[in-house]
Amino acid sequence: MPPDTHSSLPLLDPSASASASDDRGRRRPASPGHPFLHDPSSSYDTDPEFDLSAADRPPLPRRTTPTSLRSLTPVPISSQALALDSRLRYRLAAFFLVVSLVAFTVQTELASIVQHDLGWDKAYCMLYLTHGSWVFLFPLQLGVLRLMKRDIAWRQFWRGVLWDVRVVGGMVQYQKLDVQTSRGGRGQSGRAGGSPWRYLAWTTAGITCALTVAGLSWYLAVSMTTPSDLTAIYNCSAFFAYAFSIPLLKEKPRMGKILAVAIAIIGVLVVAYGDGTDTDTDTDSDTDSGPGGEIPSGTRFLGNLIIGVGSVLYGLYEVLYKRFACPPSGTSAFRSVTFANTFGSMIGLFTIFVLWIPIPILHWTGIEPFEVPTGRAAWLLFWSIVMNMSFAGSFLVLISLTSPVFSSVASLLTIFIVAVSDWFVTGKPLSGASMLGGVFIMVAFGVLSWSTWKEIEEEEEGKRRRAVAADRSEEDAESGSDKDED
Repeated sequence: MPPDTHSSLPLLDPSASASASDDRGRRRPASPGHPFLHDPSSSYDTDPEFDLSAADRPPLPRRTTPTSLRSLTPVPISSQALALDSRLRYRLAAFFLVVSLVAFTVQTELASIVQHDLGWDKAYCMLYLTHGSWVFLFPLQLGVLRLMKRDIAWRQFWRGVLWDVRVVGGMVQYQKLDVQTSRGGRGQSGRAGGSPWRYLAWTTAGITCALTVAGLSWYLAVSMTTPSDLTAIYNCSAFFAYAFSIPLLKEKPRMGKILAVAIAIIGVLVVAYGDGTDTDTDTDSDTDSGPGGEIPSGTRFLGNLIIGVGSVLYGLYEVLYKRFACPPSGTSAFRSVTFANTFGSMIGLFTIFVLWIPIPILHWTGIEPFEVPTGRAAWLLFWSIVMNMSFAGSFLVLISLTSPVFSSVASLLTIFIVAVSDWFVTGKPLSGASMLGGVFIMVAFGVLSWSTWKEIEEEEEGKRRRAVAADRSEEDAESGSDKDED
């Protein structure tokens, strides 16, 4: 697969096709029809972040433009621009990893205070508010991009953003970089139905349902089983993410990743059961569970079963998102980030307009009476939602830039970070099991980071070889044409 050189030239002016026959074979300047990501000063198609100085730029490749469709076929990217994209990808992945860890830690602490200390224990309503807040990811991203492109007229800027989303959506739908589209709705290879909106709508619905059921299972099981069981079983989603990655993502089994996932799960089990504080009740116990009381084994088994289903679905959600909602390999890092936030807003939009339906049903049946939070609970709930939105956007970007397995194991670091935060908040020191389990998880993250880095380096080396070969072929073609002219 050829690497993304601006991932399929989305920035050509829609009106350019009319005059394409006059420009065939010529070197054309950057079109103003899509100035959002296109750098007019660049002599080849890359994102603005990867623009090189004029002295370092390779010769401008010759290409032709079809007359019937707007060409979205990438031209070979230079090896130097590819190296810049790789470094940017590493930096963005590291940045969003830190943001996701901090945001999740703060969100967990605030949600615990709202639910347990302040008494606003509305599981589904909180899930609806937190996931619905993802709709603001795209507007916030749009504001940042607008600040970067203030010199462009708003109408032109907005058309450029929508066109770029449509182009990357087509790449996501066909999992190819060399897709074609046009205003008339023609699709890849000239086929009808090229608009990706219907595909993105169905994909959003399916992935959001898997995410919602997985998240809701946690809230349902929290009062039915012990915290140790809840933590251990739910965080086994890292294993299921790896298991689903093999058939769905065609990922080859690697000993480094298998070892990392195994060490991470061992660490979670040590954290959950290392202190030996939980006691099982007899199977014939008929006592009801109450605050601070023991949980009947039948109820605990049902709770473990529910959270087990949630763990499987959460691992499936991560892999489904990577498989059906992320741009293909070779897409530039900048585009991967922007489309991840765009898809996160789609999940929030679906949540707001569809998943409100259970709220009145839960209220009328008395399962979860609706109640508007007030005072300190409302204020802390607001910041918990903001932190969840930050975590969600960062986590989606991290999956897009790396892999579901790496993101899952990275999220397990929050177990140790939350325990350390509780230490500072409550003054209760960490137990030996928490510290030992945290060490296991950090070792697993280190092993997986090394394995993932080696895998990415192998892919990038292949891309560099293809880029160098493409550069040489361009030079040979140009030298041959010069000889013919002589």
